Amino acid sequence: MDTHGLAAVMNNTKWDELRLAMYSLGPLHPSWRTKDIETGFIPEWDGEWEIKVTSTEQDEAVANALRAIHVPGERTEHGYRVFGYTRPGKPVDYLV
Repeated sequence: MDTHGLAAVMNNTKWDELRLAMYSLGPLHPSWRTKDIETGFIPEWDGEWEIKVTSTEQDEAVANALRAIHVPGERTEHGYRVFGYTRPGKPVDYLV
């Protein structure tokens, strides 16, 4: 995959940890979506890594799960964004 000079900050193991952490939330399981860094395409909300939360209770559960697995990302208007890639040398914050 041509990542346009971006550096990976997540590996397959970490993506699996993230997927399993979200599914383990049961009824608080959030919707999520990905962004293709090649084309910029963002699909509809479905389940696979901008994470959408819809309640305070769900937000707290998702935040706790993200902290537990220590992933790079940021808080967004809808919930959370997990970074798979970043520009080399750019500092990346971890969701805490």
